[in-house]
Amino acid sequence: MAHKTRILIADDHQLVIQGILISLKEVGDFDVVTTNTCDAAFKLLKANQHTNPFQILFTDLSFDTCEQGTELVDGEDLIKALKKQGVDVKVCVITAHTETNRVFNVISNLNPEAYLLKSKCTSAEISFAIQKMLKNEYYYTHEIHEKMMRRNIVQIQVDDIALQILRELPNHPKIINLEGVIKKSDGALIKLRSIEAKLANLRTDLNANNNIDLILKAKELGIID
Repeated sequence: MAHKTRILIADDHQLVIQGILISLKEVGDFDVVTTNTCDAAFKLLKANQHTNPFQILFTDLSFDTCEQGTELVDGEDLIKALKKQGVDVKVCVITAHTETNRVFNVISNLNPEAYLLKSKCTSAEISFAIQKMLKNEYYYTHEIHEKMMRRNIVQIQVDDIALQILRELPNHPKIINLEGVIKKSDGALIKLRSIEAKLANLRTDLNANNNIDLILKAKELGIID
């Protein structure tokens, strides 16, 4: 008799948990356990890892109901703790967070097997994500995949000079004021004409209408704070 795939759902909103449970019932026969704190999720995963392990963890990133004495305050803490302790479980982030910088950092640093969005995820997508994870493959919902692709492309194109310009631009009312501020790695100052050319290229790369729009898009992409 084949063993059921064990799934743990960690979320502090019961309605979200119920939604995931309904979706799971529609697409397969799983052994599902739920919890509303990261501490409890970690204890369950740790305690069962050698006897009756969970194969998949669904977790949010943000948890609002943290009581005094909580050790793992959010999903990022939970994933880090699992990796540190060597708990073998596939992680599916299911969250409302779509900020490019947050997404990029979570995927780059924590390497979850899947990343889904609560507001857009369907039973079919959950089923597809599970299939991918059980095959040791990765799945990011379309919007997240697009953000990662664009962020990676921009990161390649944005060098140290471009970063200096993007960081300094909001502090100076006129572009001419950047001359004497932007420097090469050897300390040599960048001429105004080169700064203007770099800005023009950045506006093209980030599809920005003007320099204000450029800064907004650079922040949205997590290139600058």
